[in-house]
Amino acid sequence: MSYVPTSSQTVGPFFSIGLSALYRETIACEPGEGKCVLIRGQVFDGDGQPVPDAVLEIWQACEAARGDCDQGPSARGEKIPPGFARIATNQRGEFQFNTVRPAPRRDEDGLHAPHLAVVVLMRGLLRHLLTRVYFAGEATNREDAVLNLVPPERQQTLLAEPANERASELSWDIHLQGELETVFFEA
Repeated sequence: MSYVPTSSQTVGPFFSIGLSALYRETIACEPGEGKCVLIRGQVFDGDGQPVPDAVLEIWQACEAARGDCDQGPSARGEKIPPGFARIATNQRGEFQFNTVRPAPRRDEDGLHAPHLAVVVLMRGLLRHLLTRVYFAGEATNREDAVLNLVPPERQQTLLAEPANERASELSWDIHLQGELETVFFEA
């Protein structure tokens, strides 16, 4: 008897196939640049255990006309979308990436404080999760159109905090469920 995976099981052992081509830990900056920040964290499940096989897709709004986020080709020669990176967690559920700290921007929805859009993919999730990471201490956070939709007591789950005395290193964890659950948005 042979077993054929059903559509809901195809993430199983095949999860990384096709995802790793765009893995990178740097989004539009050179390490050591003054405007770059390093964001480190972990992904935790509902029991507080690290998730060793999650993949984060990080999207940053870029001013493509200025070329600030031109990534160049991937290792396999594909063009990488501006302001994009895909980061896998390690066996301890840890991730890290470097990025340019974005500027605030205004559109028809109002003011948007500096932030990054984050998509979480992992085994067992049939639909991705969408969240944002904001920068703690940013004055424009108080006026952000999306952040103000989140109850004040839950906004902390979206803030990358200084990891140490160096303002260029930030810490931000993702909790999939539980008391510390990260705020996720409908896509």
